[in-house]
Amino acid sequence: MTRTLRRRQLPAVSAAAALVMSGRVSAQSPRRFKFAYDQPVNTGYGIIGNTFSDKLKELSKGAMLIDQYPGAQLGQEPQVLQLVKSGDIDFCISASANAATLSPQAGVMSLHFLFRSEQHLIKALADPGVVKAVREMIDETVQGAHVLALATLGLRNMYSKKEIKKVEDMKGLKVRVQATATEDMMFPAYGAQTVHMPFGSVYTSLQTGVIDVAENGVNVYLVNKHYEVAPVLSMTEHEANNSLIWISDKLWSSLSAEQKGWVQAAADEVGRTQPAKALDLEHQSATKLKGIGVKVVTDVDKSGFSKIAEPYLEKLAKELGPHAAKIQKLISAVS
Repeated sequence: MTRTLRRRQLPAVSAAAALVMSGRVSAQSPRRFKFAYDQPVNTGYGIIGNTFSDKLKELSKGAMLIDQYPGAQLGQEPQVLQLVKSGDIDFCISASANAATLSPQAGVMSLHFLFRSEQHLIKALADPGVVKAVREMIDETVQGAHVLALATLGLRNMYSKKEIKKVEDMKGLKVRVQATATEDMMFPAYGAQTVHMPFGSVYTSLQTGVIDVAENGVNVYLVNKHYEVAPVLSMTEHEANNSLIWISDKLWSSLSAEQKGWVQAAADEVGRTQPAKALDLEHQSATKLKGIGVKVVTDVDKSGFSKIAEPYLEKLAKELGPHAAKIQKLISAVS
């Protein structure tokens, strides 16, 4: 009788064991996170997203997975930054200029001719002191979000329907700029008028004449097809196209020490490898543009621009605040 009872209990025991095992599997299901950015995946932003996603998956052994939302699917950068602050989006990329909507001192990264060359840009963004200073700036001036690492899309250039070969060519032109005090100061100093608008409005505004000039990285200009309405790209290299990788504080505070380590290591991998890849993409994009008939003006006389910009470097950094002044000095000191 006892044996019969035990036999009858076996299916029930097996079912219970299956439920336990099912619970374990469920508990070990990977966590998925939203990672948003406003450029297409075939830009330097995509390099950031893919590098971060792959490294985090590797380090967490598949326990933490990234779902990427490129091309402004979840909004333009200023809106996405607010959603990261509220915890509705887990990670995002923003231009340092758009970061200035949360922390005005982040505008220091947009100072004209702060970065002397592509190689100086790569070295500066990899400098531990610079990265630490930017992260401290955000931690002390922004609530709800935290910066993990720096990245870049290279140097910014101007594009229009006509050549810009010297600073005098800027006089009276309407230029779309990013919403920072840095931009609002520098372009009028060159003789231009500034116009603020979201990136998504640039194409139509160039087409209709609302603006005469826009400025951005070469690859961004290519993949967004801005050459269709502004077929002359003038290589002014006046400013770096830098980016910050953000995480929501809501998510950050929910992670274990081990998980935080994985996330930070994945971001560090981006900071270490992405700038050189992004600059290579810029060079490839310039070649493609020439191949489809875009006029790429390489003999821009940058001396007039830099002569006007030089006195503003320390002045604007100090006006932005102590963090900005510190970052400007650290970047300028990188050799």
